[in-house]
Amino acid sequence: MGPSGNTYGIRKRRLVPIIALTAVASWSANASYLPHQAKAGEQPLPPVAELDVNRYLGTWNQLAAIPQIFNLQCARNVQAEYGSIDETAISVRNTCRTWLGRTSAIEGFALVLDTDTNAQLRVEFPSVPFSFGEDANYVVTFIDEDYRWALVGDPQRSSGFVLARDTSFTREQWQEVKAVIESRGYDSWRFWTTPTSGGKRVSLPVSVF
Repeated sequence: MGPSGNTYGIRKRRLVPIIALTAVASWSANASYLPHQAKAGEQPLPPVAELDVNRYLGTWNQLAAIPQIFNLQCARNVQAEYGSIDETAISVRNTCRTWLGRTSAIEGFALVLDTDTNAQLRVEFPSVPFSFGEDANYVVTFIDEDYRWALVGDPQRSSGFVLARDTSFTREQWQEVKAVIESRGYDSWRFWTTPTSGGKRVSLPVSVF
């Protein structure tokens, strides 16, 4: 993420080829794109009690996520790189390997909106006009004590991302991830693994673990 005065660019995006769309058809057909079904009295996604922003900076690998339309071009190796700008602003650089074997990248910034926890932020990408707003759209709802993996989403649970420093989990770790996802009010079947070099080669529903 970066200060509003900075200008960020995005590499020219290629259209996902028809074969790629066909490959992900079964992925999206499993209701992963359906909105979260809120339960009576359900509260917004809760943030962690306290996030150490400096420890959170660096590179994270996306190991699972609720499929999003803007990520259809990404075939594997989805990463987020966070850097410090000042006490309440973080630089963001998201990259992935596309179905055409190229690297796609987009840069933006995040602003800490909740200084009590530091865990509710607004992420914006200057090259995407409709990404701007005032409310939090990035909530760190879980992070393990070693800052090795985290669960991030938005208050309405329409998005969700499992981020990790490593590129793979053991089966036992996936079971922990599934338990955390469900403890935060999500349905684990909405999360699908993200293929990574050294990790899962295909996309699977987290609910199978």
